[in-house]
Amino acid sequence: MQTLPISYRQARFAGLCYLIIILCGVGSEVALRGPLINLHSALDTAHAIEAETLRFRFSIMADIVMALADAALAVLLFEMFRTVSASLALSALVFRLLHSGLIAAGLLYLQVALLIEDADLSLSFIALHAYGYDLGLIFFGVNCLLTAGLMIGSGFVPRGLGIGIGLSGLVYLGGSVLRILAPDLHPLIAPAYVIPLIAETAFCIWLLVLPGQSNRAVV
Repeated sequence: MQTLPISYRQARFAGLCYLIIILCGVGSEVALRGPLINLHSALDTAHAIEAETLRFRFSIMADIVMALADAALAVLLFEMFRTVSASLALSALVFRLLHSGLIAAGLLYLQVALLIEDADLSLSFIALHAYGYDLGLIFFGVNCLLTAGLMIGSGFVPRGLGIGIGLSGLVYLGGSVLRILAPDLHPLIAPAYVIPLIAETAFCIWLLVLPGQSNRAVV
């Protein structure tokens, strides 16, 4: 296996960014914000957010941190893979930065939802944030496919990780397209999101630990 074209420290920092993305992304949606939102009841959602406003605000902050880490990771992965294919690495960088920007911009909807007293209108803005998130995942899905091609052709990343990231891209694209074109069918693909969770966590761990086992001389 070829050596990494970046330092072990850079690889570990990329892994740290990925870990932040996973923890903040899952934490904000599942642990913090998710339990407060009932898309079928504006009043229940309004009462839940009013009772735990700080928790809702922390979920927004977690997403901001996630977007910042995602932008940093985009640059680090470009540095890692530009020797494989400069054009593909640049394309992956652009699509990942578009994803980060859309995720960050969509947080404005959540801020507006906090400021509006009308429960129905507030819930509409929360729903808009969800659709904006899915829009961002379309760009991220393309990024995953491009990154998978770079990983598989690199010679320094295990081929299985590249395949996993490629499958993740298909899941993100399929889920987001269904959310837009046929939202009633979206629950059918929901179980498949375990694939990105496993694949991205595995890539994160590899960046944090495994490159150093064969690249200790790289500084």
